Amino acid sequence: MAIRKIYLDNNSTTPCDPRVVDAMVPYFHDVFGNAASRSHPFGWMAEEAVDYSREQLAKLIGADPKEIIFTSGATESDNLALKGAYEMYARKGNHIITLETEHKAVIDACKRIQKMGGDVTFLPVQRDGLVDLNQLEAAITDKTILVSIMWANNETGVIQPMKEIGEICAKHGVLFMSDATQAVGKIPTFPKEVGIHLMAFTGHKMYGPKGVGALFVNRKNPRVKVTAQIDGGGHERGMRSGTLNVPGIVGLGTAAELARLEMEEEAKRLSVLRDKLEKGLMSQLEECYINGSVKHRMPHVTNISFKHVEGEGLMMTFNQNIAVSSGSACTSASLEPSYVLMALGLGDDLAHSSLRLSLGRFNKEEDVNFAIDAIANGVNHMRDLSPIWEMYKEGVDLESVEWAEH
Repeated sequence: MAIRKIYLDNNSTTPCDPRVVDAMVPYFHDVFGNAASRSHPFGWMAEEAVDYSREQLAKLIGADPKEIIFTSGATESDNLALKGAYEMYARKGNHIITLETEHKAVIDACKRIQKMGGDVTFLPVQRDGLVDLNQLEAAITDKTILVSIMWANNETGVIQPMKEIGEICAKHGVLFMSDATQAVGKIPTFPKEVGIHLMAFTGHKMYGPKGVGALFVNRKNPRVKVTAQIDGGGHERGMRSGTLNVPGIVGLGTAAELARLEMEEEAKRLSVLRDKLEKGLMSQLEECYINGSVKHRMPHVTNISFKHVEGEGLMMTFNQNIAVSSGSACTSASLEPSYVLMALGLGDDLAHSSLRLSLGRFNKEEDVNFAIDAIANGVNHMRDLSPIWEMYKEGVDLESVEWAEH
């Protein structure tokens, strides 16, 4: 009997939609030209495909096609936006504001900027994962050049108040950048409507291929510029040199088009499945907690802590059948508790006991039913083996216990 395999880790990566693959295939062999080769039809056809994909992406986010800069993915887009803006606007100031809960691509790029002489403020978040807008505004100084806040968190799915943040940035004449990797293609993300000047996203989070992404760079009111981080042939309006990944770009454009047409219905369907998943687990298990705002979050994500159950151990009870995450994929090799959950105020124990469950386009109701039973059985099994849980059930105050050191 074949092992049932259910994928509930769509925030890590999504499978490539078969329609995206079909669109890409001709560009590996039949239309193989370099989009920068402007002296023959092979190059013209490749360039035409790239231009069409740029239009598809622009439609998805309500932008001008000329505002789309192709990159290798969101990490490169984040680095280009942050370092590129820091270098371009250094004469105006050296201060950047971001959140403690950002993706490592933003946090580590900001740490590099600190080494370059920049001043970076890492703001805390509230218990629900949302930024305190008063605290954000108070952090802006006359040296602040950029605020970088992600649209939706990769671990909790919490959606930040982007329009309000944009208004604060506009009031103080500060650039607003967003890592929108988890939001683009899943919910409406129109940077111009909320005052975003730079926005990073990628293909493999929206049923497109890995290794291709984009950066939105605002062209008017204000016209934003970033210093290139890769030097070469001056591709992508001089902001990102390198031969364009034509098949990948075609895939990204197709994924964007599918998202634009299907996103609303898909979000409704997935939110129903997500709610069913949460209710199923909560009804079968005691001492479960949803992490982050349940009001302001993505429709397909839940992050749940199971008290006195170690998350990595819990996953081992069902990971032959179900793929989930106990933290962000980029840090899953670490045994440290999630820095995002710690920033929400969770203690080590609850942070270590959390699972991120992220549904996707190809999940069905029977996947959710199977997952509820498997996870609930795993939690009960782990708790049956746990002397800590036994003490907790007997009413022992675990905070007052003095544990012997070996």
